[in-house]
Amino acid sequence: MAVMRVNPNRMELLRLKGQLRIARRGHKLLKDKRDEMMRQFLAIVLDVDMLREKMEALLEKGHRKMLLARASIGGEIVDEALMAAGMPVSVTVTQENTMSVRTPIFRVAHREEDDRVKRLPYGMTTAPGQLDDVLDTFAEALPLLMELATLEHKSHLLAAEIERTRRRVNSLEYVMIPSIEETIHSITMKMDENERGNLTRLMKVKDMIVEQELTKRREKTEQRRSGYYK
Repeated sequence: MAVMRVNPNRMELLRLKGQLRIARRGHKLLKDKRDEMMRQFLAIVLDVDMLREKMEALLEKGHRKMLLARASIGGEIVDEALMAAGMPVSVTVTQENTMSVRTPIFRVAHREEDDRVKRLPYGMTTAPGQLDDVLDTFAEALPLLMELATLEHKSHLLAAEIERTRRRVNSLEYVMIPSIEETIHSITMKMDENERGNLTRLMKVKDMIVEQELTKRREKTEQRRSGYYK
């Protein structure tokens, strides 16, 4: 791992130790965020599968009813009845914040039971009740379709955020934190080496001072002896 180019002094060592604490804390928070998003993503995937099966069953049921209606009523009558403009469908869009991921939520506006007649694109006497049953089945599938679109879009956004968070976790775990640790180790070794060098120099200076003091004492002693013999 590459060592950062910094001055090997105590101030840089304290700064890097602070960065290391922050990086480790951020790494833990990002890992917890990634794990929680993965848990929610897997739960959403299961919900999407169940909802898709339910919606596809309703659509298949509606198509079968449509085929039976065309066979019994006649395709021209069905097409003519469905060409009329029906009641517009209102869809509300809100937002939901999930682990800092903003996802849109699509919902079909609530309809009263009395609106069933209003939303039919034809008159009650224009087409038989078989076609009403077909439209009721498709109307039942519409809220499920909106919910499925919401969950699928949410799963895509969560998957993208999980990938971004995973890259950040790996960057901290395998690049930034090891680089800071290696730099701290290098600075510590360099400071220890400088400290040993300073200690060695101090010991040499001390030895030189002691040697000079001993030399002075020997000279004084010799001078006293010389004076005594004279």
